[in-house]
Amino acid sequence: MNTIFRKSMLSVAGLAFAGGVFAGPIAAHAATPAVDAKAVAVAVQSAAPKPQGEQSHITLNDEQTTNVKAIIAATKKAGLPERAAVISIATSLQESKLENLGHLGDRNDHDSLGLFQQRPSSGWGTPEQITDPEYSTTAFLKGLKQVDGWQNMPLTDAAQTVQVSAYPDAYAQWEQQATDLVAQHWNS
Repeated sequence: MNTIFRKSMLSVAGLAFAGGVFAGPIAAHAATPAVDAKAVAVAVQSAAPKPQGEQSHITLNDEQTTNVKAIIAATKKAGLPERAAVISIATSLQESKLENLGHLGDRNDHDSLGLFQQRPSSGWGTPEQITDPEYSTTAFLKGLKQVDGWQNMPLTDAAQTVQVSAYPDAYAQWEQQATDLVAQHWNS
């Protein structure tokens, strides 16, 4: 019974989120040109379910902000909604703190590279491809689209299904910052 109740509540939360995401931008386009895009983004963000668990936050430098914008651009190019960008950015925050990492020598996790710590040996692409923010984001999104119901599942579950991390719950701590970054940069 508890599992059924939990799934029902997650479904309701997912529908509420989807309604907020789709109603916000549609309502913004129907309004007068004087509508503030940032106010609309805040309204859409407030309709989203609250992140689960304790949240982490880092201050971003120019390179990290550029990588956020690259992830958002690749998400838009793929025709995916803001939720996909939130999941992607939260994943990159966990994997690399939004830094496009090259080989780290002894500190390297196997042969993991780039924003998402993807591995050439696992078929993610060549080292050159994986360290290209657009390519690595597109590769992540391709994996995300293969996850049934990713739009309505907890962020950490969606990210973990794609990434297969040794720390599957770690992605959740970045959901609020990722949501804030998408709200800030989606329309810029």
